[in-house]
This record gives sequence, C-alpha cells and structure tokens, in this order.
Amino acid sequence: MSHNGIDVAAPTVAVVYHSGFGHTASLAEAVAAGAGDAGADVTVMHVETMTDDDWNLLDHVDAMIFGSPTYMGNVSAGFQAFAEKTGRRCMEGTWRDKVAAGFTNSGGKSGDKLNTLSSLAVFAAQHHMHWVNLGLSTGWNSSFSSEDDLNRLGFFLGAGAQTNVDANPDQVHPADVSTCRHLGHRVALVTRQLNIGRTVSPAVSAPAAS
Repeated sequence: MSHNGIDVAAPTVAVVYHSGFGHTASLAEAVAAGAGDAGADVTVMHVETMTDDDWNLLDHVDAMIFGSPTYMGNVSAGFQAFAEKTGRRCMEGTWRDKVAAGFTNSGGKSGDKLNTLSSLAVFAAQHHMHWVNLGLSTGWNSSFSSEDDLNRLGFFLGAGAQTNVDANPDQVHPADVSTCRHLGHRVALVTRQLNIGRTVSPAVSAPAAS
C-alpha cells in the first residue's frame, strides 16, 4: 500500500490465545480470518505451544489480539501463565505502542466475560499498548432483532461469545464467529491507520521528561 508516496507494508498481527476445549480456538481462527481480510499478515499461536521464534515474532508484530476462555470469572490459568512470562518485556517496554484487542468465550450468556475482557485490557495497558474496542452497537436487543446479530451479547470492550459447554468446537454460534471476524478486521484497519500516521509522526518510545 502506498500513502503520500511512501510504501506502508501490510500490518503484522498475532492472534495469541488459550483454549481449553476448542471453542476459543475456533474464535481465534475467525479473528485471524478477519484480520487477513483487511490485508494483514496474520500469525495464530496457542500460548501453551509457543516457541522462542513465536516470542521473537511477538516482539516485532504491529498488533496482538488476545483470546482466553472465561473460567471462574476471569482469564484461564493457561493465559495467565503466558501473561506472567511477559514480566521482563513489561519492565523493558518491549511491546510499547503496539496495538492490542481481546476476545473471550464462556458457557454462560454473561459468564462474567466483561471481567475477562477487562483483564486483557489491563494486561495490554501494563505493556503500554493501544487497546482497540469492538466498535459495534449492541445486537439482539429489540423485538425486531435476533440472536444472529453481530455483538448479540452486547459487549463493547472486546468480543464476547457464548458456547454451550457440551458443544463441539465447530458449534460456536455463527454470530459470535462473525463478531470475532469483525474484531480482527477492525484491528487490522486501525493498525494500518496507525502505521500510516507513524510515517508522518513516529510513536513516542519513552515517557516525556518531567
């Protein structure tokens, strides 16, 4: 892509997730597909199988989209273990000014998913990343709307999905899949916009002097 005569490469996006039963993995693939639709170079990685090359990739991507099931009202132990491994990067500001977003799934319609999305957003904030919200109005909230609407569960901070606990990974609600695809697409577009802006004004790499 060219902007004002300057070539701006496709944004690089990593979808970084934990999944216990496959439902969140299905959503991660939808997020990745949406980002790819918007022209991003996308990598999907499960936090429990990450290699040194994966960690190196995260240090160099433009954006990360975090995903975790909601267990007991918060991120899963698997995702939290990943988060705690990033302490050195947090202290050194390795991921400063990257773009971030999040998605989650639970068995309950509410399931305290907002707490999980908040935890993901705080995790991103601790790394000084730029959080991108879902960017959708609430669906399925009137007599003429339906559960097939995007954002049918009415989340704004990120994408929230609900899957019956006895459902197979390929039985995630289609509206939730589409909502996660929208999130990936949105993050890729925002990241590209930010990259273009940086061709004019570079990101601040350190706190301003007092």
